[in-house]
Amino acid sequence: MGCVRMMRRQPVYLVCSPHPRVGTSTTARLLADYHVVEKRPFATFDTDPHERVLATFFPAETTVADLSVTRGQIALFDRLLVPSPEVRIVDIWTRSYRQFFAQASDIGFFEEAERLDLQPIVLFMTNGSFDAVDAADEIARTWPELPMIVVSNEGAAPLGEAVHDHLASFPTDRNFQIPELDPIMRRHIENPNFSLSRFLLYPPSDMSLVVRADLRTWLRSVFAQFHSYHLRNALEGTRYLLK
Repeated sequence: MGCVRMMRRQPVYLVCSPHPRVGTSTTARLLADYHVVEKRPFATFDTDPHERVLATFFPAETTVADLSVTRGQIALFDRLLVPSPEVRIVDIWTRSYRQFFAQASDIGFFEEAERLDLQPIVLFMTNGSFDAVDAADEIARTWPELPMIVVSNEGAAPLGEAVHDHLASFPTDRNFQIPELDPIMRRHIENPNFSLSRFLLYPPSDMSLVVRADLRTWLRSVFAQFHSYHLRNALEGTRYLLK
């Protein structure tokens, strides 16, 4: 007789890149909105103390942590390790990228997360360069057990025809691809009062039907990738014990 036991480790998504203007905050925002639609509790962390993009869209859920000061480091790392049913989503500012991983190494963050049954997952934003591959390789060498997903945002840093070859050069076969948005739709979503999840649940009646349909298609294509990863991760966490 067999039984199935689900090994659930609470995700901690680390959205990051050593390069600017690759769509890091957009990806963190999309991931948060996906959890709203799926009705899953989450907490977000914004490490850019100046622009605070993620905090703009999720003020109630977001902790702003300036990693250049001790108080900010405590606000991020200590809070990430507090037992909670919330999925954590961290928008790692480009200027905080190396500092984040250096501090995580110094304090043993990833080892402590494993002890607490948390699962950090790196969402590495690429700009299509060899430097991006080298930076991802460095993370993989330092923490070989750390799951990584490479994310390409075609609106922020298009990879063009080389997309498949470039993605194949990373130390992981998992990737998300965020399609480019039409400028009209981009103006809508960049409005600080515009909620992507609210749009899906309650589409505004005063929006163009064409824009509404295109934006819905764009969001669903992104959310489908998140959902597929969630299901795959759940299946990989399933152990079959024969009795």
